[in-house]
Amino acid sequence: MKQQLKIYYTSDVHGYLFPTNYADTQEKEMGLLKCIPNFKKDENTLIIDGGDMLQGSALASYSQAHPEEGFPQAEALNHAGYDFVTVGNHDVNFGTNYLYHYLEALDATCVCENILDAKSQTKKFPWTIKTLTNGLKVGIVGVVTDYINVWEKAENINDITVADPFIAAKQALIEVKPQVDFTICIYHGGFERDVKSGKLLSKTSENVGYRICKELDFDLLLTGHQHLLIEGQFLHGTYIVQPSANAMTYFQINIEKIEDNIEITSAIGKPSIQPEIDLVKRLQPLETKVQNWLDQAIGSLNRDALAEDKLAMAMHGSPVVELIGAVQLAASQAQITVVSLANTSPGFHKEVTMRDVIATYPYTNQLITLKITGKQLKEVVEKNTDYFSVDEQNKMIISPSYLYPKVEHYHFDFFVGIEYTVDLCQKPGNRVSALRYKDQVIKETDEFTIALSDYRASGGGGFPTYLECPVINEGAQEIVESIVNYIQSHEEIVIPKMLDYKITYSCK
Repeated sequence: MKQQLKIYYTSDVHGYLFPTNYADTQEKEMGLLKCIPNFKKDENTLIIDGGDMLQGSALASYSQAHPEEGFPQAEALNHAGYDFVTVGNHDVNFGTNYLYHYLEALDATCVCENILDAKSQTKKFPWTIKTLTNGLKVGIVGVVTDYINVWEKAENINDITVADPFIAAKQALIEVKPQVDFTICIYHGGFERDVKSGKLLSKTSENVGYRICKELDFDLLLTGHQHLLIEGQFLHGTYIVQPSANAMTYFQINIEKIEDNIEITSAIGKPSIQPEIDLVKRLQPLETKVQNWLDQAIGSLNRDALAEDKLAMAMHGSPVVELIGAVQLAASQAQITVVSLANTSPGFHKEVTMRDVIATYPYTNQLITLKITGKQLKEVVEKNTDYFSVDEQNKMIISPSYLYPKVEHYHFDFFVGIEYTVDLCQKPGNRVSALRYKDQVIKETDEFTIALSDYRASGGGGFPTYLECPVINEGAQEIVESIVNYIQSHEEIVIPKMLDYKITYSCK
């Protein structure tokens, strides 16, 4: 007897429904509304999402700030006929109540095995079994990276416990496998090792996809979180896929079971030429509000502060960074501040709009002020130099570890308020020299206040030193809000010169 199952899988859509990145008004080959027309669903088809739907785009930000608009993401998923979703780490950025309201608006079932009720320690979104009309029984388990515990503000997740995803997936597999013909794990996480070579890429527990494949025997592992396109392939007997972020790609997966033999193939799906017409008509009034909101001028600068090439900015600084640095120093009253830019941060035009702000700083981070010693400060500046590398032609490049397996320009920091020199010809740990504050050499025992995002303060990006630093001020305002308030409170902002560092790399 032949039994077939077709799956359409998306992940890390981040609220990008329309074919735009909101940095400009040009239509792009992206957005869930352009993927949905390609979903051909019948009674033996499942449509699944791997999480991170509620945060990341201007549409998502506007919808969260205007609850009367409802959840356009849920409307899109319901129209497409999604069957199952799991929770992404960014889906709790606005608190679990916001997540719960979203899930109530969804027709799809949420599965996320390692999210437990904080009081009872019972599963909030347990595994389930779907029986298709052809008789195929499919066991569906969801898990999310437990690095939510590292990154998220405590008040946003105080009613849940995010347990170890590997242990949760292992136990769920034990329970469900004897009852089904085919097992699926939807994991909002990625791979800690290269899926081709097995080379270790990360020593943290943020991503454990490789371990899941090696030690467990799910038939299919649907991954995400890393925003890295991984073509369908077998890894230790488990078939894996990972789509791009922002609905730039999706996967169509075909499963065929004949007796005890299971064959799995997949194809990368691309957005269609035209978006889903009915959904566009229903959601266009909201999208128009978002676009109008983005184009509102909120203040002016003495000149454009637009982004340049990532390596050029990291080497020489940028007016984008200097403006955000001025904002963070004013908001925190700290002596030093750390500015981190997103992978895509276009910068600010002379007439600053909300589009500039949202596109340039898409995070929901708050500003945290810590007390840091001179010794600790040197440690984090040293760690930051890992971003740079020198190739065989003595040319400076971005270190490959920041580009693969996931593009992570946001893990490079700009330190505003100190002066220093970096010599990349020296060994790691001994590259930073002439570390000064207001022309005075910084001693190991000196103490400073330093303001940075709550994500970085939590050690995110490989900066565990910050976890040793006492918290002076936990902050109550998002950095985006601080940027808007700063710009609105000045008639015209003269962008100050805030960065003072030098990078050398003339190795012999």
